[in-house]
Amino acid sequence: MGNAGSGIKDHPVVSREEWLSARAKFLAKEKEFTRLRDELSRQRRALPWVKVDERYVFDGPKGKETLGDLFETRSQLVVYHFMFGPDWKEGCPHCSFWADNFNEIGVHLNHRDVTFVAISRAPLDKLEAFKKRMGWKFKWLSSGKTDFNYDYGVSFTPEQLKKGPVLYNYSREDMGEAQDREGLSVFYRDGDGTIFHTYSAYARGIDLVNTAYNYLDLVPKGRDEDALEFTQAWVRHHDRYED
Repeated sequence: MGNAGSGIKDHPVVSREEWLSARAKFLAKEKEFTRLRDELSRQRRALPWVKVDERYVFDGPKGKETLGDLFETRSQLVVYHFMFGPDWKEGCPHCSFWADNFNEIGVHLNHRDVTFVAISRAPLDKLEAFKKRMGWKFKWLSSGKTDFNYDYGVSFTPEQLKKGPVLYNYSREDMGEAQDREGLSVFYRDGDGTIFHTYSAYARGIDLVNTAYNYLDLVPKGRDEDALEFTQAWVRHHDRYED
């Protein structure tokens, strides 16, 4: 036994041969997990869909755009529900942590028949100003004049919050006074323009789209959040870290 340093006490230190043996055994578990994840993804795609009858109109960089317009020429749409309330001065630092992963993925998704956008309740001028500050390029629209956020389970009215726990992530949760939460929704548009809601995920369900967290899961200390006041208490807007 030895000490690997970096604040991690009593971690086993072995010969290269012993390390390779242990790593090979663990690889079998990783491969099993990969197969299980592939099967889970298949089952996710097989979930039933819901036809979208509402005509949502968003404020975007091109002016007024319907949900159908957001697909552009593609049949699949991914929406990141970014927490940015109408009266907020800046976007949520935790959603910003996720959004730092979005800049360059659009072109790759486009080549697999997918369009990606972010949507928030804040007015467009606030979104555009914050987007410029953060150096982001992805398309970001305002849903402030629609029920879109409420219909897809990421925003809650003051009246709803006063009544107690609200439906979030498929169960009742006490939000306190928080009117907005994070999430991701997926839509499909068929040949005649009919739109379907196919999937939504919230809370830990969106972990996989945060590349930084996936890297942290690989390193010795992991996410290293257990001793914090709350998960992600360490996160800042990328231009607000002290160093």
